[in-house]
Amino acid sequence: MIKKVLEKLGLKKREESNLERHSRRELELAGWFDKKGAYGGMMGHAVMDLVKTFAGEGHSGMSASLAVNLFKQVASFEPLTPLTGEDEEWDDLGDGMYQNNRCSHVFRKGGEAYDINGRVFCEPNGACFTSLDSRVPVTFPYTPSTEYIDVPL
Repeated sequence: MIKKVLEKLGLKKREESNLERHSRRELELAGWFDKKGAYGGMMGHAVMDLVKTFAGEGHSGMSASLAVNLFKQVASFEPLTPLTGEDEEWDDLGDGMYQNNRCSHVFRKGGEAYDINGRVFCEPNGACFTSLDSRVPVTFPYTPSTEYIDVPL
């Protein structure tokens, strides 16, 4: 039906790109479109919308990699440049606690700043976690980084 309407308008339905075909196949195999799966199948469609937009940008190998990494960083609420520690970067949480508004895992209390994701502990089975021991002191300018530490079970 859609194909006939498009033909009457002199339009052609755009063919799926290799990236779109690959992504759809992988998402189907992993069950991301299943109504009874995680998020009722909506996540597969949401990711396909992103893939279609990305595929339509026409990136080559180098620009594609750059765009993916840049998107991942901003979509993960990570800063692109070092944190400065200036007053405008902090949101007051009350009781002398401040959270950095450019990087939500950086806090300040009593003039001391720390990153609560400075260390992530990983067990042999692949499970990773943070704890109070994950905090690392921050000196500005600061580029957030995480040290992954293997721990025995």
